[in-house]
This record gives sequence, structure tokens and C-alpha cells, in this order.
Amino acid sequence: MTLDARFRRRLPLAAGLVLVLVALGAAFGYGRAATTPLWSEQPIAVAPATVTAPDWVALAQALKPAVVNVSMKRAAQATPEALDPFFQQFFGRVPPRVQRGLGSGFVINADGYVVTNNHVVDGATEIRVKLADGRELAGRVVGRDPRTDLALLKVDAHGLPTIPLGDSAALKVGEPVMAIGNPFGLEQTVTTGIVSATGRVIGEGPYDDFIQTDASINPGNSGGPLINARGQAVGINTAIVSRSGGSVGIGFAIPVNLAKPVVSQLASAGHVTRGWLGVGIQPLTADLAKSFRLSQTDGALVTSVSAGSPAAKAGLKQGDVIVEYDGRPVGRAGDLPRAVAETPVGRAVPVKVVRDGKPLTLTATVGRLEEAREAKAEPAPGEPALGVTARTLTPTVAQQLGLREQRGVLVVGVNDGSPSRPATSSRRSTTARSRASRICSRRSAVTPRGRPS
Repeated sequence: MTLDARFRRRLPLAAGLVLVLVALGAAFGYGRAATTPLWSEQPIAVAPATVTAPDWVALAQALKPAVVNVSMKRAAQATPEALDPFFQQFFGRVPPRVQRGLGSGFVINADGYVVTNNHVVDGATEIRVKLADGRELAGRVVGRDPRTDLALLKVDAHGLPTIPLGDSAALKVGEPVMAIGNPFGLEQTVTTGIVSATGRVIGEGPYDDFIQTDASINPGNSGGPLINARGQAVGINTAIVSRSGGSVGIGFAIPVNLAKPVVSQLASAGHVTRGWLGVGIQPLTADLAKSFRLSQTDGALVTSVSAGSPAAKAGLKQGDVIVEYDGRPVGRAGDLPRAVAETPVGRAVPVKVVRDGKPLTLTATVGRLEEAREAKAEPAPGEPALGVTARTLTPTVAQQLGLREQRGVLVVGVNDGSPSRPATSSRRSTTARSRASRICSRRSAVTPRGRPS
């Protein structure tokens, strides 16, 4: 057999081998034409800048003298056994226990005005304020506001160092901050971190708008300032998320912009007067926005209108979507209660709504919020028993959603891992959730052990 004949016999085998190699190369990405890459290695287009780190040493030296230690005494709640007549017959009347608490605060006015948390002094029978120079003075509650967990104290002193208040609305995620307080009774403790998030809702009340930070905050830090790089207080440290009671890098502070009008009213009147509109609201989900013929989820969906309320008199109806209040856009449902609360009673404000897919502007005269009623975004804070969020189904809502049933309960959300939604795994069904807890160290005269409230 000649060489040429042998080559012709092996040519099909060689061609097949080439085709196999080409196919394998294509399968592993070799030999392809230019396509969109799976990932990008292009750096983010950020203009290079020289960033000067905050001088925390100088700021700490300047601001620590204005941070105070707030201690208090309160009567502890008696146990059921102590109130039992049978128990008292044999052991006599048990004297009331005294509970002691420790928190922080900071001076905002040289004449002795101190800002702290309401839960630090709530129910106190005696308050002592220890200054950085070692003086310990009696503290008097000028006013308290449980809804925002703020309190204003007064001590008999003048010429005290103060901490200026900044603008919490200007805070940016990633911005450096510093916390000063008395964690676990360790006075004048300074920790630093960054702003982890803003606008956090943690279930503390209708005006939740917390700053989240990873600056170490522990029991005893309650009421202390959160400081920006310019030496201004931008928040009041209030709560942490923790399973152990100590810091895990998730702390929360009340924005100082929320505190300013509250503290001003506490100083002038001893209490806070808030505006009232008289509507029940809920967040606008993507599905609800689609059903209401809206392209975005901005706004607050009106779920109920109180009879005789300012909202009812203005013509607001169930199913309206409030997108603007007094010239302020309503991006989230939680924005509305805060905006209404800050409105002076008796003021007429424009309210822009979307009704049946069409914009409409109404005018509402704001009323006064009474203690028995509270304008808040639904769902209410806390975990529902069945893990569902539900609303009353009315004919109007049924028509808007295209439902045949006209009455009943409308389920608008089901929580993962709840009894109402089968868990996808046993691990999910047994996962514990840590809720934000306030961080005033409380000690009992019987069991003097610090613990978060």
C-alpha cells in the first residue's frame, strides 16, 4: 500500500478527531466569537480623592465633657407571690424592691438641659446626673415622649459644655461616626464605626426612622450621642439587635432631625402636641401598585378613614394612594405619620393622592392627635401570631382587586417560616429572630446584674 493510499484511509479519522476537539473547545469556551463576558472587571468610575480621616482624638477630648451618666431608681413591680394574702399571712408584707438603672445623656444647652432616652428615666422616683468633672446632680424630668423614646432633663448648673446638633438628613451610608456613652457603667467610653443604613424600621413605634451603625453600642449607651466627623450629634443611641445582650455591630440611633422638634416642645410645654389626619395606611407593594394602575410603589395606601376626621372632611377615601403631603413626597408609608405629626394643629395642607389611576389634590385641616388614637402605618410592629398580615376586605377594595367576594379578611402578606407558610426546611422553621432591644442597663437591688431592657 502506497503512502498516499494510507493517508487517504486515515483522513476521515483525522477529520472526525478535529471536529471532536472543536466541539470540546466550544463547550469550554475556547474558540468562541467575542461575546458578553460573564462578569466585569471594570473599576467603579469614582473620581480619586484624598480623604482625611476624622480626628477622633481631638473630637473625643472636646465632646466627652458634655456626655453624662444618668442613673435612676424606680420601684420594681411586685411578684404575684408577694401580693398573695396567703403568702403575706406567713411571711408578712414584702417591702417593695428598688430597681436601679444606668444610661447616658448629653448636654445640649449650657444651662443644664440634658437629652436622653425616655426608657432610661421612665417611672423613676429619683434621677442622678453625673457630669464628666465628677459632680453628681439631681435631675428633673422636663418632659418625656414615649412615642419617640426621648426625654429632656434639667440639672441645676450653668456654663456646662455642650454638643452641637447636626443634620441627620445629610448622613450618607458609609460615613464615619462616633458613639460616646457609659456601657455597663464604664463612663466616657468612645467607640467608632460607620453609618450602616438609614431609615430603619425596627418596630419601636409609628415614627421609626432609625440610623443603623456598627459603632459598638452596649447596655448603658442609651441616650448617648452619635457624633459625625464634624463633631455634631446626628443621633441619640437607643437600641441594639443582639442575642447575647452585648454589641454585635447592629445598633440604632434616633435621628437628631426627628428629635429637634420633640425636644423643643418638651422644653417649652413639657409634652408633645402632634398633628392628626385620621387615616390608616399600609405600604404599597408591587402587586398592589399594579392593581391600582400605578407604575411605582411610592406612596401610602389608605386602608381606612376615621369618621369625622380631617381626612374624611377633606374627601380622602379608602383605596386612595397618598403620594405627597404638604409639598413633601411620600416615598414610603412610614414617611406620612412623621410628616403629619410635625404639622401644626389647625393648618390646612395640600394632600396629593392617586384615585382610580388619576391624580387628585385635596386640602386637609390637620387636627390634634389625642392619646387614645395614633396615626401609624400598618402592619403594627410585632410578629403576627399566624405569621400573616391581613386587612379588612370591603366592596371598594374587592372591586379594585377584581375579587368576587365582597366581605371578609384579605391576606396581603405571609411571613417566611410562619405557621401559615410551610417551611422549606426544618432549619428555616426553627430559626430564631433577634429583635431590637433598648439598651439601658437595669439593676435590681436584689439581683444587681446589668441586663438590657
